[in-house]
Amino acid sequence: QVQLVESGGGSVQAGGSLRLACEVSGFPIDRSCVGWFRQAPGKEREGVAVVFYPDASTNYADSVKGRFTISKDNAKNTLYLQMNSLKPEDTAIYYCAARFRGGTWYDAKKFYDWGQGTQVTVS
Repeated sequence: QVQLVESGGGSVQAGGSLRLACEVSGFPIDRSCVGWFRQAPGKEREGVAVVFYPDASTNYADSVKGRFTISKDNAKNTLYLQMNSLKPEDTAIYYCAARFRGGTWYDAKKFYDWGQGTQVTVS
């Protein structure tokens, strides 16, 4: 059974930083694309960042480029999202996702497995 558990969310002032972590069990993250999504109240879930398989290249939503960095530790089977220069519009529940079906990475329907989410609030 694949499980994803996010941590690291919280409340921070604009301009601050947070580092999210997603521990994955039941599936090796070096065998698939893995990514971060977010969902703000009243909005659809949107792709934030992704690590592609097999070359581990990355891609980001335009809204976070230059501020967020996605990384992973295959030995720990853990995905990270370093978020700097946070803005109020970054406020959302952040989810990690694993086991990519193929297609466009920022489409939430293209991932099989999801964590429970962690709240990020920027004021």
